[in-house]
Amino acid sequence: MTKPVELRKLSVAELEEKVVTLKRTEFVQKVQHGQRQLAKPSMLAQTRREIARIMTITAEKKSKGEK
Repeated sequence: MTKPVELRKLSVAELEEKVVTLKRTEFVQKVQHGQRQLAKPSMLAQTRREIARIMTITAEKKSKGEK
């Protein structure tokens, strides 16, 4: 889990790249959860929260006009 302070230091492009990576991870976790192979189901919720956190910071940066 990345802290919001660390995320705010990244550029919008880096944040968007991180979201894509986390969405792929989320997909894999969903498949594993469906097959009962996911060791920690709470990881799925943590991944979703991380995606939401990054998307919120990205929206803040875009509204301020940062690149």
